[in-house]
Order: sequence, then C-alpha cells, then structure tokens
Amino acid sequence: MSITEIVYLPEDPAHDPAIEEINAEAFGPGRYTRAAYRIREGGPHDMELSFVAATSAGEVVGSVRMTHVSAGAGSALLLGPLAVRPAHKNVGIGRKLVKLAIEAAKAAGQSAVLLVGDAPYYGQLGFARLANGQIIMPGPVDPNRMLGLEIADGALGQLKGPLIHRNLAGRAQA
Repeated sequence: MSITEIVYLPEDPAHDPAIEEINAEAFGPGRYTRAAYRIREGGPHDMELSFVAATSAGEVVGSVRMTHVSAGAGSALLLGPLAVRPAHKNVGIGRKLVKLAIEAAKAAGQSAVLLVGDAPYYGQLGFARLANGQIIMPGPVDPNRMLGLEIADGALGQLKGPLIHRNLAGRAQA
C-alpha cells in the first residue's frame, strides 16, 4: 500500500473502536500506565485537532490525537498517541498525521505542542528536547523523550512544572 492510497480525515466518534484497536496493537496493555496516558485520563482530547488515516476502502490504519494541557503559566497541546498499523508503517503515514495535527493547531491559534517520543523521528517534524525538569510528568519519563514544538514565540518558556489536562487546571489552582 502506498501513501497515495491513504486518505486523511478529521477524527469522528465512529473511528473510536478502530483507534482503540490500533493503540492496543501498538502499545499493548501497558499503555494505561504511561505518564502521557495518565494526563489524558483527565479529560477528552480535541477531536477537531485529531486525525485518522484510512484506506480508500475506509479501513482506519492510523491516528493521532491532540489533548489540551497546562503547566505553570502556559498551555499547549499534548500530541499522542500516534499509532499506525504495522502493515502500513514506514510509508510516511505517521509523519503526515503529525503534520496535519500541527497545521490544525496553528490554524486554531494554539501556542505549542508537547509529546513524549523519539527525538530523531520527531526532530524531523520540528520538535526539540525540552530542558531537564521543565515539565514534570505524572510518572517516570526519560527526559530525553520530552519534546516540544513552539508555534507562538515564547510559548514553550511559559510551560514549567507539573503537566496536567486543561480540564484539571482550574482545580489544581483552587
């Protein structure tokens, strides 16, 4: 299958079963204990900034989600999970999904995107390693995997301290 045979669509609730299956296939049951997943438990992701890749027959073969988060005086989006079915890997689907999500974030006026991931892969898409200790995750994370992409000047500098889902931000300050 070539990347030209893939269509990219905004995520729809009808995609949920396929996305859950893809994430289970990619990350296994251990995904629920990961620090980024624990943040996502705080509330929903933003479906307007989340996308799927599907075959021309309509089979969902990849997805990326964006979740609103806060840390210190800053806000951002947490990218992920990003997952592609094994039979469709290494043809650029994941990179295209990330690019679509970033473009949507920019169009929506968002200031930054964060993720936990491999710097060599995401560095090609504009992400860079954050300073050690800048962001505190709700569980262990290799600091070399904490990456950010600044959309608005100075946005990454505003993000300091515990990273939480935006829905919990008001409760954390109360």
